[in-house]
Amino acid sequence: MADFLYSIDVAIFHFINSTISNSLFDKFFPFITEVKHWYLLYFVLLGTVWVKGGRIGKIAVIGSILLITISDQFSSTFLKNWVMRIRPCQVLDAKIFADSVDCPSSYSFPSSHAVNNFAIAVYFIRIFPKYKWVLLITAFLVALSRTYVGVHYPSDIFFGGLIGASIGYLLSIAALKTNEYFSLKTDKNQNAKDYTDENKT
Repeated sequence: MADFLYSIDVAIFHFINSTISNSLFDKFFPFITEVKHWYLLYFVLLGTVWVKGGRIGKIAVIGSILLITISDQFSSTFLKNWVMRIRPCQVLDAKIFADSVDCPSSYSFPSSHAVNNFAIAVYFIRIFPKYKWVLLITAFLVALSRTYVGVHYPSDIFFGGLIGASIGYLLSIAALKTNEYFSLKTDKNQNAKDYTDENKT
């Protein structure tokens, strides 16, 4: 059964990595797979949420730092070293974009790109649903790029996405509960102030 599932994984890998390959994708996917090329987008997102999102926006931005720390360490430090899956670029006849993407020496499962991007996507979608399409499309394309450039199996990005989405969902609950706590506290303080003002008059 394991061999059968692996054969499917390999077949899908070759389809994405080679069959659908074309000159446009050969420039597009190696570009978007680089984390540094997304810094500006995420900086704008966080800045917009911080400035225009009110209290929940500030809570979300602060929480996102914890989110990325948890998702990245859980995938890169714990899961990769526990599963110890060799990357496809090390064992398969894969199309590698050596001029822009190296074959990493670290393990393959799960894709930390998929974990982190889907964690961010689900986290912010739960708090600010209006950004859902931008976040989901971004997460999907970045995850897909990891197979296109030959450094991850499709199952690495599929399960990485699920893991990241789960982490993002859990952290979004914490952020929303934190905002609810401060809202109730503010209302309570305001009610107490109103009561005091009424007694003075």
